[in-house]
Amino acid sequence: MLRRLLLVPVLLGLCATPAQAHNPEVRFIAAHVVPKGLVVGGTTVGGLSGLDYDRRTGRWVLISDDRVAPRFYEGKLSRRGVEFTDVHSLVGPNGPYVPGTVDPEDVRVDRWAGDLLWSQDGDRTPTTLIDPPVQFSKRDGAFHRALPTPEDVKMKPESGPRRNEALEGLTFALGGTLVVTAVEGPLLQDGPPADETRGAVSRMIVQTRQGQVVAQYRYQQEPLFAAGASTGVTAMLEKSPGVYLVLERSFHQQLGNKFEARPQGTTLKKRFLADIGAFPVGRVDNLEGMALGPDGTLWLVSDDNFSSSQVTQFIGLAVR
Repeated sequence: MLRRLLLVPVLLGLCATPAQAHNPEVRFIAAHVVPKGLVVGGTTVGGLSGLDYDRRTGRWVLISDDRVAPRFYEGKLSRRGVEFTDVHSLVGPNGPYVPGTVDPEDVRVDRWAGDLLWSQDGDRTPTTLIDPPVQFSKRDGAFHRALPTPEDVKMKPESGPRRNEALEGLTFALGGTLVVTAVEGPLLQDGPPADETRGAVSRMIVQTRQGQVVAQYRYQQEPLFAAGASTGVTAMLEKSPGVYLVLERSFHQQLGNKFEARPQGTTLKKRFLADIGAFPVGRVDNLEGMALGPDGTLWLVSDDNFSSSQVTQFIGLAVR
């Protein structure tokens, strides 16, 4: 399975590796598993890859990475449980997305306007290259505007993200004046993927709300914790000015952790926080989303990939 979490003065992250003793800065609060096959608004709940709390409505927003029918849910989430109350389709500038052209990943509520900001993977196939834009949508799912995709992360034949490893993590920073994204895996021009002996280097990209790139940071990922595992940065969250939580997760169908990182020049330095698998959550699944609740609880959510062998899981933690 998975499980690793990092903290950083520009990041906190999560991954999967052999169990280690977790830091007293992180405490388990609750865990919930969504019933398999739950239907809301005619859609099956699944593929949840990002979440955020909307202080205006008192509801949670949870985005699904269904490539056929991209959408987001609204609901309630607390230590007592989780409830889904509504669902909205995500619509492009020219109407509904063509199936297979959009892969939503992370989502944040814009406290300035109440809109949703969400990231996606784009696509890379032998015949198709689709850039991974970050865009604003209205609360009903209607398209508002997209940020220009930074040149380094555009899908090009010899450069840019690998398939399904593009812009995953997403957060507002400095009071909503900046947008920070995390590339899940190494860009083609940044080197090979991680293996069991060495971690890969991915990027954190800082933009203004209009899309101007103001900084980029190198993020050193951990080596794979087991043969056949995959690893990557799947979520990030500004905890306080200059401090971010980074969900660096490793996943294996049979078999995560935490760190803290600080920027040093163009690189981020991490420290270990906790192994999610050491908490009483049973089987830890494919954790992809992370957000703070109204009471300060840090909630993680897993993407079940619409697979019968995986679950949609919420894990609540207290992080000092």
